[in-house]
Amino acid sequence: MEKLIAQIKQGKVWPFPGGIHPPGQKTISTGQAITRLPLPDKLVVPLKQHIGANGKLIVDKGQQVLKGQALTKPVANWSVPIHAPTSGVITDICQMPSAHPSALPELSIIIEPDGQDRWCTLNPVPTPSLLSHEQLIDIIHDRGIAGMGGAGFPTYIKADSRKAIEYFIVNAVECEPYITADDMLMREYASGIIAGIEIMQQLLTPTLTIVGIEDNKPEAIAAMQAAAAHNDKIIIQTVPTVYPSGGEKQLIKLLTNKEVPSGGIPADIGVLVQNVGTLFAVNQAVFEGKPLIERVITVTGNTIHNPGNVWALLGTEIKHLLDCQGFSPVPQQRVVMGGPMMGFTLPTVRIGVVKTTNCILAPDHEELAEPGPEKACIRCSACADACPASLLPQQLQWFAKSKEYDKLKEHNLFDCIECGACAYVCPSEIPLVQYYRVAKVEIKEQQAEQVKAERAKERFELRKQRLEREQEARQNRHKRKPATEKSADEKQKIADALARVKSKPAKDDDKSAVAAAIARAKAKKQNQGADLEPDNSDVALERAARKEQARKYKEKKAAASTTDGDQAAPADDKKAAVAAAIARAKAKKAASSTTDSETAAPADDKKAA
Repeated sequence: MEKLIAQIKQGKVWPFPGGIHPPGQKTISTGQAITRLPLPDKLVVPLKQHIGANGKLIVDKGQQVLKGQALTKPVANWSVPIHAPTSGVITDICQMPSAHPSALPELSIIIEPDGQDRWCTLNPVPTPSLLSHEQLIDIIHDRGIAGMGGAGFPTYIKADSRKAIEYFIVNAVECEPYITADDMLMREYASGIIAGIEIMQQLLTPTLTIVGIEDNKPEAIAAMQAAAAHNDKIIIQTVPTVYPSGGEKQLIKLLTNKEVPSGGIPADIGVLVQNVGTLFAVNQAVFEGKPLIERVITVTGNTIHNPGNVWALLGTEIKHLLDCQGFSPVPQQRVVMGGPMMGFTLPTVRIGVVKTTNCILAPDHEELAEPGPEKACIRCSACADACPASLLPQQLQWFAKSKEYDKLKEHNLFDCIECGACAYVCPSEIPLVQYYRVAKVEIKEQQAEQVKAERAKERFELRKQRLEREQEARQNRHKRKPATEKSADEKQKIADALARVKSKPAKDDDKSAVAAAIARAKAKKQNQGADLEPDNSDVALERAARKEQARKYKEKKAAASTTDGDQAAPADDKKAAVAAAIARAKAKKAASSTTDSETAAPADDKKAA
């Protein structure tokens, strides 16, 4: 490692494979300083201007907002807020065309500026070295800082890297033709960029910080060297002018001779890369308390009378930028967001500037001619020679046309940085990058569908298991319980009842009646089963005993009536009928009674009567 650091300090750079040398066309927009645009009539601020989830909307239609006021708040991973670029009134929150080749609508906030440009309360930090790591990360997160040189990766994620960072690389190459936003920013705000670098050094504690600048920017190199003279851990490294040396993996190879593995990220090899525009935004967020609400944009092209770089508020419509710089459109005019190599033609100029917009190119037909019809591949291998990622563009195109997605992944399609070098050198004018972009989108959609199908299958299996459990529970509830043996208490009750019956004096016919009742109860129990009806054998025995007692009482009464009849005059028929009715009623009452088995029997026949 020490040997590598010594080589880097000596100014050694290592070449990367491929690369091309298109005309730079950079002097067109570097003739004057960065200017500031007047306030537009309206601002179209999309909720999503970075990689990651949208923030949660915290404002309403008709609400008055101040410059720098948060419009959303982060609610998920990789989510950063957006802020009001100026003071004004929110006139609408609706779907507007996005800054994308498809211009698909996305939720945006429409702000009508009030012209006063009033700031909200800011919280600058004059001495960031006194802040903790978490406090600095929160400031960068809350100020909405995202990558301004590429895909808009949230800066707080990079700054909070859990992996040890040996080399912190500052991407100041800006290799694509026409674009000079970073060049002019370094010329005029070099000290602010160095201050942002020092904040990142405090967060990452790298061994060495390397600022890579192409050798076609001498003024920027001189300004950065002067601003970094006091920091011996910052090296300003000049790299040769070749496209696409500004690619993340290519710049790492140039400056450190390290290669990022396929499918990996720079942090895997101890390297982290940030753009100079992002670092200047970090400086403003910490030292001035300003959120990311504006950026430098290059406005150039042959149809622009006053080409140059401007400070543009995020959400400013492209039309406003063109009109302020003197736009004279030609028939079938094209307006490109980005450079001629990696940019895309806008379907409308009513699209707002976002955090990743670095250039608006308005060429005429001679400057950027329409590509001719696609011809058959002649297998010249020029595309493979120019590819900076060491891929096989021709092979990838065949797989993309035939939709062989597995082979595309095997041939590392996602290592393609879509620089356009292969299409630039193709003599058959095959739009190779377009094939790759379409294939990437289709592969991602296919993967998303697979994930969705797997989740649906998992939910179906869980639902099936739940229904089976519920069905089994219902069946168990309605299933008849198997007959079980009587408990010890029940057996004891039966034995006590039998003992009480047996202990009473009875004639042979009484015993036979009791035995018959017991036999009938047992027969009934055997026929019906204990699981269908409750065990009433004790009650049946008591009932049989009461019936037998009533029968004996009737016999005794009849015998007494006969004796009285011999001594006195015979009773009349009416009294006999009444006595018989009373006896039947009492017998019926005794038969229907369900009193406890231990209730004492009548003491004698007289009391019972």
